[in-house]
Amino acid sequence: MTEEAEANAPQAESAVSIVGPRDGERIVLGTTRMRVLEDGSRTGHRLAIAESVLAPHTQGPPQHRHAQHDEGFYILSGTVRFTVGDEDHDATAGTLVMVPPGIPHTFANLTDQPAVMLSTFTPDLYVQYFRDLQEVLADGRPMTPQANIDAMSRYATEPATDLG
Repeated sequence: MTEEAEANAPQAESAVSIVGPRDGERIVLGTTRMRVLEDGSRTGHRLAIAESVLAPHTQGPPQHRHAQHDEGFYILSGTVRFTVGDEDHDATAGTLVMVPPGIPHTFANLTDQPAVMLSTFTPDLYVQYFRDLQEVLADGRPMTPQANIDAMSRYATEPATDLG
């Protein structure tokens, strides 16, 4: 290989990210445990990925809309109820739910078993929202609906207040 070709060749150590099963940033939000696998720092902020474990009978966030990012959910195990507008969809293992900007949605685990899902955020805008919520709880402040709405608003997200 010539010197020029070597200089222009991709560097394997910096080009590839590997996150092992015990790696990743941990975020605990009440009965939900999240593991951030990619926060966007290694993807040029184009993509973030998180694994979430929803304990049985876990309610999700208030129904909301994202203005600037798509959100995807791939169900790894269990059943997650997605509410999109006024429609409910029960997603089981192997189901992918993609939510484009502007679509009102929320999710919950209404079953007696834990549910595990992989979430994507494109771009990575929303990962910091979860960090902010964890900080509220770590500071001993209550997770009120207003605290959640305040955090959402910092990341181009608003509650879907026009729904009954």
